[in-house]
Amino acid sequence: MTNGTGMNIRVRYFARLREKLATDQEQLALPAGINDVAALCRHLAARGGIWAEELGGERPLMAAINEELKPLAASLSDGDEVALFPPVTGG
Repeated sequence: MTNGTGMNIRVRYFARLREKLATDQEQLALPAGINDVAALCRHLAARGGIWAEELGGERPLMAAINEELKPLAASLSDGDEVALFPPVTGG
């Protein structure tokens, strides 16, 4: 169900993001024009402070939409679940 101007999604934060942002998930009613993951990140970064530091484009970021890895240019749809997390390294 849309809010009349945009779409409703759930955003989940993992690893460093969950710790720094002090939340693991939230429901968002996005304004019109927020149509892809990159725009979502800019929208969240506009909150300022730690949000801008973590999601403003200076730090590497990965995304999954409905549990499938996607590029930041991937389109969003109403009802999507978007997971944001830093790149994972290890062996």
